[in-house]
Amino acid sequence: MKILSPAFEDGSAIPDEYTCKGADISPELSFQDVPAEAKSLVLIMDDPDAPMGTWDHWVVFNIPVSVTKIDKGTEPEGVAGTNSWKKTGYGGPCPPSGTHRYFFKLYALDEMLDLSEGATKAEVQKAMDNHIIEEAQLMGKYSK
Repeated sequence: MKILSPAFEDGSAIPDEYTCKGADISPELSFQDVPAEAKSLVLIMDDPDAPMGTWDHWVVFNIPVSVTKIDKGTEPEGVAGTNSWKKTGYGGPCPPSGTHRYFFKLYALDEMLDLSEGATKAEVQKAMDNHIIEEAQLMGKYSK
């Protein structure tokens, strides 16, 4: 399984457009080779380099396996979880200093998650335990 973006390559810089310095919109993402037995997808974007611990930028679960692309500036079909700003939806990179790494993680699950909109990343991760069939990630870097 793969998660890709035409906006940046794995390990390269995330363009300003997708950050707090630009339009702060989500980049286009595509999903490839999702396992046939998957029942739902989960997308988590986080920054493990944040000074107060990992910062959650985007949490979406129960994405239908039929979704193979998220258009630029849109939210995928699915259920929105809560990010570290205590909001749902995408929040772009905005590091206080230095270069941070941002991980877009895609999980294929063998079930739909029994969680409500606004669930936290920790709640989603706990619900995913023992249900992950496959995972993929895309990492981009950003500094202001």
